[in-house]
Amino acid sequence: MFKLEEFDIKLDTKFVGRNFIYADTLDSTNSFLLNSEKKYNNGTTLLAEFQEKGRGRIQRPWQSTKGKNLTFSILLNKKLKKYIPNHINLAASLAVSQSIEHLYQLKTDLKWPNDVLVNKKKISGILLESKSTGSALNKIVVGIGINVNQTKFEGEFKIQPTSIKYEKRQIINREILLSEVLNNFEELLELSKQNSKKLLDTWRDNCRMLGENVKIEHNNEIKYGVFYDIDANGFMLLKDGDKFEKITLGDVSLIQI
Repeated sequence: MFKLEEFDIKLDTKFVGRNFIYADTLDSTNSFLLNSEKKYNNGTTLLAEFQEKGRGRIQRPWQSTKGKNLTFSILLNKKLKKYIPNHINLAASLAVSQSIEHLYQLKTDLKWPNDVLVNKKKISGILLESKSTGSALNKIVVGIGINVNQTKFEGEFKIQPTSIKYEKRQIINREILLSEVLNNFEELLELSKQNSKKLLDTWRDNCRMLGENVKIEHNNEIKYGVFYDIDANGFMLLKDGDKFEKITLGDVSLIQI
């Protein structure tokens, strides 16, 4: 059972997580916040112990044992013009990365566009979704899944999963971890508005794929090249010979040449 008092005492934010909703079971925390007609406060955070239809990118299912991990979503619905959506994606992965490194001294690696790895295994994923009216964004929902205390993973995976407990061999306090992630996320959101170059540079420093030969898969199309850099919006710049191509979507994997 999630202990709200332990979470609240460590939360040090102005708006992220200040309206906190706890649910035992939901279809999807992202879908709930995205489709709800109720006007929730900016920064509302919804945690579900179990998601019946949890998902990652490209509608892939996100499987999580009930009560073991953190599966939650953060609603942003105020002054969205000040944000570049993909910067929010990068900020979320950085928030998870920094929290895990600070609390548990595990070295993390960021995998473009939205995964956090430990020892080359996936420990967290982010799914950003939005709703618009015409060209105007109404809301952005940032879904985050972190493998915390689950140690057995069944099924087939593109990247082998792991958890903090598996890597540290100790039970992890989910309440402290969630408050740390939200604290860091709010700081990084502000950084994305005030100094986006610093945000992108910090992300670059934590992505060991940069400069490596990679394969990009998307819609049954495969591309090869060097992960040269990310651009000002956080999209991948793929270098193939003398040509550069901006990649906005796709599964990235390292290749050996």
